Amino acid sequence: MDTRRIPPSGLRSFLFAPGNHPRKVDKVFGAGADVVILDLEDAVAVAEKEVTRVAVVEAMKAPRTSLGYIRVNSFETRWCMGDLEAVVGPWLDGLVLPKVESPDQLRAVSERISECERRAGLKPGTLDLMPIVETATGIEASGAIAAACPRVRRLAFGGGDYTNDLDLTWTPEEHELAYARARLTHGSRIAGIEPPIDTVVIQVRDTERFRKSAANGRRMGFAGKLCIHPDQVPPCNEAFTPTRAEVEQARAVIRAFEQAEAQGSASIQLDGHFIDYPIVYKAQRVLALVARVEAGATPGARK
Repeated sequence: MDTRRIPPSGLRSFLFAPGNHPRKVDKVFGAGADVVILDLEDAVAVAEKEVTRVAVVEAMKAPRTSLGYIRVNSFETRWCMGDLEAVVGPWLDGLVLPKVESPDQLRAVSERISECERRAGLKPGTLDLMPIVETATGIEASGAIAAACPRVRRLAFGGGDYTNDLDLTWTPEEHELAYARARLTHGSRIAGIEPPIDTVVIQVRDTERFRKSAANGRRMGFAGKLCIHPDQVPPCNEAFTPTRAEVEQARAVIRAFEQAEAQGSASIQLDGHFIDYPIVYKAQRVLALVARVEAGATPGARK
């Protein structure tokens, strides 16, 4: 295995639900997502933000088969630190911080999470912190953001705010997102964290557009995708899970290379394709990802 690269964790689908809608919260945990994110930010009206903190904590305490994250309000708002104080506890697997634009913001939030973890009886660093990078400033700082603190295991991309920030037209082909996606995958790789999680698709009834967007993200090195409707979860999981053909090809590559390597060769041809160590490393990552998916990548699920 290429140990220089952090492989995907097997977490493919990250499904948002408004924290102040009990019916939607109940439904979202049964949608088959790897991670459920209950929202305190954009989906919650200002008048309901503080009371919703109690609701999302109670929802996280219930039995569930997915990982449970909470999206707090962004760093510069008056609610961010209060959100952290209210929701951090052993019932939680991670936190999502939106509109991140600098490593200093992440470090300040991480320090506050550590204080909250200590008070809750958790070891500091227990909870994941996933920044959403969604502005031009954030994209340009994405490498520093990715390396900001050990608590950050992966970045996420927010295409809606990003295209609004730059006044871009968000087309079905998504060529206008290519630069941002490349910055995020490169920054993550250099920082030694997992590949990033791709943007939402706001056309919740357009499954074909979602599939196309997911394929774009996967092709550019993303490991999963943010979802905003339960119907987006199945195509998301499918898009970011290697196909049977890809798995069979990976196994064939490894078998053939191992045989050649045993005979003193480190480069071969297989079905007309040149195979050397980089191709083998990629095949190993395919099989490792499938193993994680099949094993179920939800260690924090509450039974």
